[in-house]
Amino acid sequence: MDFKVNSSSFLDWNGDILALGFFEDDTELTGDIASLNDKLDGVITELIEENDFKGKANSTLTARVGAKSPIRKVMLVGLGKQEDITSNGIRLAAGAIARSTAKENGKTLGIALNINEYEADTIAQMITEGVILALHKDNRFKSDAKNEVKLTNVDILGLQASDNAITKGKQISDGVILARELVNSPPNDINPITLAQIAQDLAKDYSLELTILEKEECEKLGMGAFLGVAQASDIPPKFVHLTYKPQGTAKRKVAIIGKGLTFDSGGLNLKVSGSGIETMKMDMGGAAATFGAAKAIAQLKPDVEVHFISAITENMISGKAMHPGDILTASNGKTIEVNNTDAEGRLTLADALVYADKLGVDAMVDLATLTGACIVALGNDIAGLWTRDDKLAQDLSVASEGAGEKFWQMPMETDYFDIMKSAIADMKNTGSRAGGSITAALFLEQFVENTPWVHLDVAGPVWAEKANSINNEGGTGFAVRTLVNWVLG
Repeated sequence: MDFKVNSSSFLDWNGDILALGFFEDDTELTGDIASLNDKLDGVITELIEENDFKGKANSTLTARVGAKSPIRKVMLVGLGKQEDITSNGIRLAAGAIARSTAKENGKTLGIALNINEYEADTIAQMITEGVILALHKDNRFKSDAKNEVKLTNVDILGLQASDNAITKGKQISDGVILARELVNSPPNDINPITLAQIAQDLAKDYSLELTILEKEECEKLGMGAFLGVAQASDIPPKFVHLTYKPQGTAKRKVAIIGKGLTFDSGGLNLKVSGSGIETMKMDMGGAAATFGAAKAIAQLKPDVEVHFISAITENMISGKAMHPGDILTASNGKTIEVNNTDAEGRLTLADALVYADKLGVDAMVDLATLTGACIVALGNDIAGLWTRDDKLAQDLSVASEGAGEKFWQMPMETDYFDIMKSAIADMKNTGSRAGGSITAALFLEQFVENTPWVHLDVAGPVWAEKANSINNEGGTGFAVRTLVNWVLG
């Protein structure tokens, strides 16, 4: 798909479908739109009046125009209330346009949104992301899959934007799509070996540094928490550390740590039917976002050094499985009484955080599909955020706002850690059912000593039961855009 920015008026454009943006309850035709309406013998007025078009966000209407017209169809897209417009609103509107264009079998598309609230480069980037993400379909496992996208050319009209904005939108979309496809992949396709191979491919394709620690090397580092989870699987664990380094001096160094459970059976605390066990391929959604961010950042080339880390394994059942009641020793020497083998993600993250903490980075973020409790608290569309560092919280908040990904800061209620105290070890791996996402964050904090740190529980938003204008059902690629924005600063 070829994207171009064109500063000329849409009055001069020709192609299959011309999409025009309207704010809610502001459908009066003025300026160039009024001129186009006259040129098209009133088809825009007719479309608005016959369908009572109000400009509600992401609504679209399409009509064929006269045979002598240089455009084949005109499309109206709602932008919502002008005072509520956001950069993500532009992204979603572009997605709605793209999906409507696909239904109309359009090959060439012109988009003129007439938005002045954002810089031209931001608008061009959001339109590019919206179109690409809306048209992405993961048909890799369908025997009769066909390329359903006929759209070949997208012209972004009436903007003095740079080609770099389009390039940036494409590169970020590349990362989101990788994360989506990793989450969607079944556990007989993505396992610790094949996910580590994805990291190898990224390193090769984008000149990243790569370290993969095998089981024996993890044992030497004392990663007893991670290996305790891994010991039941027939597939060996992989500890992956990808590094992007800028050509010049890095202005800062950060680490992103993603939970990499390629399948979670629950272990001996087995997930039962109806518990969502069939969706537990998504339990590596944190690692998927981490590697998706790596793909985008390696192309964007910021002057920031970024470490991408994941302790990758399955949580399975066998005669070698860790038992409820086992005591594991993490790589910082702290001991953990396992009172629930289905609280395994925090055990793998424990050793990953200790490892990242020793890298001397300025800040680190972990993200994980960690608790059902976070979904109970915040629903399926909002991720939880925990930190004691106000600046880091603010930085992530700004990054997520531009990304159109929702996070809500939750309390680090220190006294709740008492619920996890063990009579025979330093801590248990779970507390009570109440406040479960908070105690999970407090558990992880025990493995961070020197580095400003934030924990993101993304259990809800990495998977969508219902599609919207840029996401299909299934993996969403959630958090990739936020992570990229955070790194870019």
